Amino acid sequence: MNDTVVAFAAEFGDQCILRMRESTERIERCLGELSETEIWRRPNDQLASVGNLVLHLCGNIGQYILSSLGDRPDSRIRRQEFDAMGGYTRQQLQDMMHTTAEEAIKIIAAATPQEMMRVRMVQGFSMSGIGICVHVTEHYSYHTGQIALHTKLLRNKDLGFYAGQDLDVKNDSGV
Repeated sequence: MNDTVVAFAAEFGDQCILRMRESTERIERCLGELSETEIWRRPNDQLASVGNLVLHLCGNIGQYILSSLGDRPDSRIRRQEFDAMGGYTRQQLQDMMHTTAEEAIKIIAAATPQEMMRVRMVQGFSMSGIGICVHVTEHYSYHTGQIALHTKLLRNKDLGFYAGQDLDVKNDSGV
């Protein structure tokens, strides 16, 4: 395997890890804003609670990264993630999310270029390690946005995700 491929695989993994840590921090901030009751409140019958979304993310990361990329048994029961109406405290959800994400990050960081290219079946889909990482990263970000929206609707406040960052800075073209 040439140096460029190895460098690409490492950079790809690093970027996925960066985004996963970012999502974990944002979810933890949201959980800290909500009461135990609000964490399990469903806005309507078609929407999951914040608690359900955290369980769902842990299940998804567990199935895709811990099980498939990490070669662990797949013990996910997806329906239970959405059927739960409570049963976990804020702290338990934070700990579960943090632990699951950090275990996945270790697996991604240790994945060889060969493992990133190897195709396997996950949840009925044929995916490479790269495809698995893309799926988990975007899925994590997607539901993090839902959790942030839910929190903003309840708190009517900026969550400070970009506090101290000037988002109007123009791009450096590198020229």
